[in-house]
Amino acid sequence: MACQQCVKWQQQGLPPVRLAVNLSMRQLQDKQLVPMVQQILQKTGLHPRYLELEITESIAMHRLDAVIPRLQTLQAMGIQISIDDFGTGYSSLSCLQLLPINSLKIDQSFMRNMTDSSSHMPIVTAIAAMAHSLQLSLVAEGVETAKQLAFLRSLGCLTVQGYFFSKPVPADEREAAGGQLALPVLIAGFVL
Repeated sequence: MACQQCVKWQQQGLPPVRLAVNLSMRQLQDKQLVPMVQQILQKTGLHPRYLELEITESIAMHRLDAVIPRLQTLQAMGIQISIDDFGTGYSSLSCLQLLPINSLKIDQSFMRNMTDSSSHMPIVTAIAAMAHSLQLSLVAEGVETAKQLAFLRSLGCLTVQGYFFSKPVPADEREAAGGQLALPVLIAGFVL
């Protein structure tokens, strides 16, 4: 349904957006995951570049022998793979290096109550440095203030999401607003 909605927006002339879909452990372990995703993309007509599959650290670390080839196949199709809620799981950094991923999403818990004296700032800084050194894009979840945004910009985090930009908007409300409710885009540190 989410892929259908994304295509519907494109057909209405709204700017294309990347659709992020969370995968459960059961889905990631399912041998039919790749054929199912292929079938959904074919049925809906959504181009793979507009689909992002999110997995958590703990899910990704189970049965790497089965997970890695599945993720590689999905990535080869043009689908983006992200580690969601990064920093809250128990990942082995050596395993993280093996996974075919495109981005890390910093968990929103690190954004909450962030102040200059917060112990979260050094953690976010370290996650950003690691993502950059692994040539992964970095996404910050839960951005609610201009101060948080400025800090993330200083770290080279070019993609953010959170209430600072918009509350979650139902599909029908976005459609009713037409192009006026297009999601903000952060490119090279500037909101467009």
